[in-house]
Amino acid sequence: MRLFSFKDLNGHHGVGALSRGEPDHFIDLCATDPLIPNSLQELIQSPDWMNRATAAVQSTNAVKGKLGTITFKPPIEQPGKIVCMGLNYADHAKEGGNARPEYPSFFMRVPSSLTGHLNPIVRPRVSDKLDYEAELAFVVGKKARHLTLDNALDCVAGYSIFNDGSIRDYQRKTTQWTIGKNFDQTGAFGPCLVTPDELPPGCDGLIIQSRLNGQVMQHANTKDFLWGVAETIVLITECMTLEPGDVVITGTPAGVGYARTPPVFMKPGDICEIEIESIGVLSNTIKDE
Repeated sequence: MRLFSFKDLNGHHGVGALSRGEPDHFIDLCATDPLIPNSLQELIQSPDWMNRATAAVQSTNAVKGKLGTITFKPPIEQPGKIVCMGLNYADHAKEGGNARPEYPSFFMRVPSSLTGHLNPIVRPRVSDKLDYEAELAFVVGKKARHLTLDNALDCVAGYSIFNDGSIRDYQRKTTQWTIGKNFDQTGAFGPCLVTPDELPPGCDGLIIQSRLNGQVMQHANTKDFLWGVAETIVLITECMTLEPGDVVITGTPAGVGYARTPPVFMKPGDICEIEIESIGVLSNTIKDE
């Protein structure tokens, strides 16, 4: 299934599923089955609700709506944790002057830094150095601690797309990256949460690309991860407990704006698209704060 969180014209919040063969329509899961919660974060925690969602998608009486009448929200709007990885592609580490790392550079995001598909990414008033980063995201569906390579993927509820918008001058004000990664509405997330049954294990071997105003800026493949999804989960859960609704962002490949000559930063009016094969396209305009 391809699930997403939305708000309709009346301000009601719900969970939708893309309708196969009808690119302009979606299935309103909560209207089809009133027992389904209107929070995707809540939905993914219960196998029973996920089964009800599957039944709603397959129902001949499914209630449908038009995608053009809704506002996409981040699939998980208030994650308990947003764990991000840096330097997970050797080529990106190299372009930033870093050696091939022996351990990932982990940092955290906060929920107020998120924005949804077709919503603006906001360039803050204090900087014009807003950069793009194409990344694979995954969402945790059940509590996980001390997992192994054999069972790590069992905790994944689904996969999505992330644009890790970064304020580069603020990122480099300290040795920690957190401040440059948490400006309001700089981390685009969505549009959908794609369940693992529709994708290769760990999303291995998928093309990932960023485009700025139609120009390809990054082009890589998830097979080039230094640490794949399962390995990432093993590393994180030896440190902390991952809980349902937590989001993990898996790093970006080479081609980011700050490493170009001259540097390329996003500006108001730009359109940035992140596409991951078999998952979809995340699209956002850029606006000033």
